[in-house]
Amino acid sequence: MTNEGWLYWSLGIFGTYLLGGVPFGLLIGLAKGVDIRQYGSKNIGSANAGRTLGRKFGVLTFVLDFAKGFGPVLISGFVMGTIARQDIEPGRACLWLAFGVAAFIGHLVSPWLKFKGGKGVATGFGVVVGVFPMLTLPALAAILTWLVGVRLTRYIGLSSCLAAVSLPVFLLVLVPVSRAIGLFVPRERMPGAALADVPVWNLWPFAVLALLIAVSVVWRHRPNIARMLDGTEPKVKTKKERQAAAAAAALLR
Repeated sequence: MTNEGWLYWSLGIFGTYLLGGVPFGLLIGLAKGVDIRQYGSKNIGSANAGRTLGRKFGVLTFVLDFAKGFGPVLISGFVMGTIARQDIEPGRACLWLAFGVAAFIGHLVSPWLKFKGGKGVATGFGVVVGVFPMLTLPALAAILTWLVGVRLTRYIGLSSCLAAVSLPVFLLVLVPVSRAIGLFVPRERMPGAALADVPVWNLWPFAVLALLIAVSVVWRHRPNIARMLDGTEPKVKTKKERQAAAAAAALLR
């Protein structure tokens, strides 16, 4: 790659970092006259936005945080020709994944918030879904783990940690299986090699990204884990509890 090419890629990665740092949850709250950093867990992510502003704003925050991880990875993958391939050389994979790392770190260490940020769940999920197909299936399996965790424990933070930790495990299990059954056929095979012959160790850039996300998410959820152990971590309300709260609020009007 020429020096000019490296310059363009570097600028793109830096721009992705700046985009990843945009605190959508905080901006939505400020638009409604509320600084969500002063309420609940004081986090800028979708869970605290939902608790503080209401469920629809929590969902909106999640979608926007997801998009700032998903979009740059998907676009850079199309430009590089790495989308829908399982035979990516490690060096090329690292360049592609650098966009995902930049978006993820931007959310964790936002340049717009004096290098403070959120916990990275939605943005990290967007990143791994965008790495199609290498991390897409593991990401979907991880979100299923999150849903089961929320259903069984009703703790969002704990479920996020379980989903993050499951991501690298699902990567090492699902990618070899998908290769063996020919689930994804690359547009261009490596010269002289069938897809099944591509060394599994070529997965290491994707495994490193999955481990980075897992460790970062668990580390950022230390306060949630501490509150859970103390019995002070709020649980997701059941439908009956939400109905009872709404009825009580109506009586107080």
